[in-house]
Amino acid sequence: MASEDITKLAESLAKTKVGGGQLSFKGQSLKLNTAEDAEEVIKQIEECDDLEALRLEGNTVGVEAAKVIAKALEKKSELKRCHWSDMFTGRLRSEIPPALISLGDALITAGAQLVELDLSDNAFGPDGVRGFEALLKSPACYTLQELKLNNCGMGIGGGKILAGALKEGHKKSSAQGKPLALKVFVAGRNRLENDGATALAEAFGIIGTLEEVHMPQNGINHPGITALAQAFAINPLLKVINLNDNTFTEKGAVAMAETLKALRQIEVINFGDCLVRSKGAVAIADAVKEGLHKLKELNLSFCEIKRDAALTVAEAIEDKAELEKLDLNGNCLGEEGCEQLQEILESFNMAAVLGSLSDDEGEEEDDEEEEEDEDEEEEEEEEEEQQQLKERSQGEQESLTPKKIIDSQDSTPVPSPPVDVATFLAFPSPEKLLRLGPKCSVLIAQQTDTSDVEKVVTTLLRISSVFKDEAPVKTAVHETTDALMRKTFTSATFNSDAFITSLLIHMGLLKSEEKIKAVPSLYGILMTLNHMVQQDYFPKSLAPVLSAFVTKPNRALDSCSFARHMLLQTLHQL
Repeated sequence: MASEDITKLAESLAKTKVGGGQLSFKGQSLKLNTAEDAEEVIKQIEECDDLEALRLEGNTVGVEAAKVIAKALEKKSELKRCHWSDMFTGRLRSEIPPALISLGDALITAGAQLVELDLSDNAFGPDGVRGFEALLKSPACYTLQELKLNNCGMGIGGGKILAGALKEGHKKSSAQGKPLALKVFVAGRNRLENDGATALAEAFGIIGTLEEVHMPQNGINHPGITALAQAFAINPLLKVINLNDNTFTEKGAVAMAETLKALRQIEVINFGDCLVRSKGAVAIADAVKEGLHKLKELNLSFCEIKRDAALTVAEAIEDKAELEKLDLNGNCLGEEGCEQLQEILESFNMAAVLGSLSDDEGEEEDDEEEEEDEDEEEEEEEEEEQQQLKERSQGEQESLTPKKIIDSQDSTPVPSPPVDVATFLAFPSPEKLLRLGPKCSVLIAQQTDTSDVEKVVTTLLRISSVFKDEAPVKTAVHETTDALMRKTFTSATFNSDAFITSLLIHMGLLKSEEKIKAVPSLYGILMTLNHMVQQDYFPKSLAPVLSAFVTKPNRALDSCSFARHMLLQTLHQL
């Protein structure tokens, strides 16, 4: 390490805070790559007697540095709180699991009994959960009360691994006569979706001691919401439920309302931007009216709630003496409805609890219930369609994966059926793209009319839809995208502005006069765009436009927070 680097590190460490059993390196932007880089940090850890809390947020720790820090932690049996959010900035995802394994093994060796583990804002993805899976199952976490994993990009797979670890930890701790009694669970912005949420709901139901659950922006629809509601019902100590920016619809809202009737300690309900709609809002209002006497905050903002339903909610809070905030902003009350709402609250001296109504969408036309029912039906059809596609894809993976399927009679390999470009584009899957062979990029580019903006956009979306963070598929998607878009953008007659407009419409980020169905998931196209914008063929003039629309609040984008963050970070660096 250069002498100037050592000086800089020493200056940073001078800011280290020690006191009350806590050692803090928070926000020092330390770049700890090697064992040598970590020498001063290790010294501070070793010299801190009765270390109960270690703060490493806002630094970046590599594999080698993690190993030597872990060695120092093996002697710290008093450690109870690990504040380790945002400590892998700039690291490859492959570096994070081994670093976490080293640190976790050290805590197990030390015989630590953790109370809090915070790994938020570390973009480790599903594989990263494997890095602390053993820790969660170990005696070091039998005493865990707070688990914080916000914005980690865990995805469905990571959610399932996490759920399994929690269940195993509870089973093992129960056998020791000290069942895991988790109180606070935080996992917002993780793309958990229905399957991940359902797996975690099963774990929650087994644990039964939760007091706070924060799972906003996870792309969870009514099946996942219903599973969570059933789990919450057997966690009687729940005080805070934050499911902001998921998609309840009436089914999910009614299920959650039934659960609320069984809970007596609820203080905060955050269902903002959850599309509970009018029928769901009325069901929740009934639950509030029947009980919830400790309620302090109710957020039903941006939920497409009509005037009458909103007024029903207002009437339901009449005897809630502890209530501090009611948020009904961004719904469909209209000017008259807003006035009526305020009058109702004033009539029982609670006007002060009402939040701003500045973003009210205005009262909608008649036939609202019919429109809601149609929307519900469309959403259910979309969910069924996505499930069928998922099942079909799984079936293809089993039947079309290029491997020898040996017949029990003659041991003759059964050949995989041939795939052409048209077949892939009609029903895209990673396996089909790979089976097109090494010339897949050339074939798709040759057979796409790059003078037609719509065809280019459609083809790009089909290619990106099969994106996986696995080397063969990822490479095939990138190479095919490069061939198609290089040919497209180098054409003198191609309209780049029309391309970006059409793409944004198909992504659901820009409204169109024509009814165009947005792609069901933005993860693949966001990850593909992250690659595209870095290539020499991509017009740099499109970067500000893309950045502006990807930055804007959008439920579909929020459910792909990891991919969105990656793209925005790349665009910012251009």
